[in-house]
Amino acid sequence: MSTVLVLNSSALGAASVSRQLIDATVARLRAQDPGLKLVERDLGASPVPHLTLDAATAIRGGEPANAAQQQARALSDELLEELKAADIVVIGAPMYNFGIPSTLKAWFDYVLRAGIAFRYTEAGPEGLLTGKRAIIVESRGGFYSSGPAQPMDSQEPHLRTLLGFVGITDVTFIRAEKLAFGPEAREQSISAAQAELKLVA
Repeated sequence: MSTVLVLNSSALGAASVSRQLIDATVARLRAQDPGLKLVERDLGASPVPHLTLDAATAIRGGEPANAAQQQARALSDELLEELKAADIVVIGAPMYNFGIPSTLKAWFDYVLRAGIAFRYTEAGPEGLLTGKRAIIVESRGGFYSSGPAQPMDSQEPHLRTLLGFVGITDVTFIRAEKLAFGPEAREQSISAAQAELKLVA
């Protein structure tokens, strides 16, 4: 039995393409493993708070000195436990203004804790959450995987860096691009992503 952590970060609810593709991915994984344990975080509907002075102090390892710091530490601990328990991490990551949603970035801010998710060594940082697989579903209005707009892609490289930093290097990216190029291009892109997900999941 596998444990799958699902993170949706779109602000569009049921209208989100990344969410629709995530649902299809989870259904595929469940068909292969009926006993699959699913842990879901809807960061679009219930966002993790952005960092404050109190949250940053607690996450950096200081002893909580007030209620806000205690709450931030408890949330960080909870999110980290979910991530550590997962065999597979499935992330829905729409592109907002060339990068990931701030809600998804906030989740990473709470789980990238030194001594737990990674550690510093003389050879450089070392990820401590190894042995996991990640499937990332990216939705994009434009076309950024190649061509003249590729240098503007701050979404996929950022995700690859964040996951790799904690030791998750088995990462597959599924892209639904050209979603704003008209109905035909949109449907073709979604269909192609669904076909790719069938092979990946």
